[in-house]
Amino acid sequence: MNPRLPAEWEAQDGVLLAWPHEGTDWAYMLDDVRPVFVDIIRQIVRFERVLLTAPSAAEAGGFLVDAGLDMSRITICEMPNNDTWTRDFGPITVMFNGQPVLLDFGFNGWGLKFPSDHDNLINRRLKEQAALAPNIKTIGLIMEGGSIESDGLGTILTTSACLLSPNRNPQLNQSEVEQALASLVGARRVLWLNHGFLAGDDTDSHVDTLARLCPDNVIAYVSCDDARDEHHEQLKMMEDELKSFKSPDGSPYRLIPLPWPKARFDEDARRLPVTYANFLVINGAVLVPTYRDDEKDALALERIGQAFPGREIIAVDCLPLVEQHGSLHCVTMQLPQGVLP
Repeated sequence: MNPRLPAEWEAQDGVLLAWPHEGTDWAYMLDDVRPVFVDIIRQIVRFERVLLTAPSAAEAGGFLVDAGLDMSRITICEMPNNDTWTRDFGPITVMFNGQPVLLDFGFNGWGLKFPSDHDNLINRRLKEQAALAPNIKTIGLIMEGGSIESDGLGTILTTSACLLSPNRNPQLNQSEVEQALASLVGARRVLWLNHGFLAGDDTDSHVDTLARLCPDNVIAYVSCDDARDEHHEQLKMMEDELKSFKSPDGSPYRLIPLPWPKARFDEDARRLPVTYANFLVINGAVLVPTYRDDEKDALALERIGQAFPGREIIAVDCLPLVEQHGSLHCVTMQLPQGVLP
């Protein structure tokens, strides 16, 4: 029986996050970023559980209690972490005969860019603390959850800039990467994006910042309508690639363009990777990052609502997250049904 990588919109037990603390790159702005994490957790626990890692369970728990969160739906596991991007070091769950198996891929700080010694051990430490279903398998390949999208039916959407990065799995060519995806996550076909990027992105163009598979053969994607913007040409070429892709039934995908948010810069005038594609799908809802850009925020909520009819569309102010070059999807990893004990 081949494995199957569930779509994000399938039933979930909960979501994994890691708490920002003084030992992370958030240290200089904890007062700004912790409320974002609290808001994300507050929204998730309305629908499902939260599994949170933190070097001090007392500190994180105290903060959440003070914020009035329902602690009966939150489990805090005490362990060190380098950073908070659980999308990329959290377990990737596949289904074998309907049962979840957690794949613990190697995480090397997005191609050896940042320290990752603690984050690379988090899945095994969660298993040791009996916080995850016991069936976990360590994989000898480097791969981050943000680098692949699945429709649950064997289609994987990814980018060549990331999966073919020489600092991840240099021993594998494109064909061998496809073979690995077939054997490990049940990929029947791989759709490769060769264009598209966000300035300030540290991930080598993770697909979850650019284009997202949605139910019923829909793809939501970032679209830059400003011809003067540095992204315009590459994102137009990415759009053309998306238009050329065929869904499993042979028809074109229905494409939903997401608005281009106002440019944001850090204190050194470097552009930050602001994107509405970095939304999180949970049971009955979609959490959508917003950036204090009223017109574009509203349009993004409307467009993502078109992609996920029948789900509550919830805005979460994520402007502080982009200060460290990520957003809402990047700090979360969904845990499909059967993963939490």
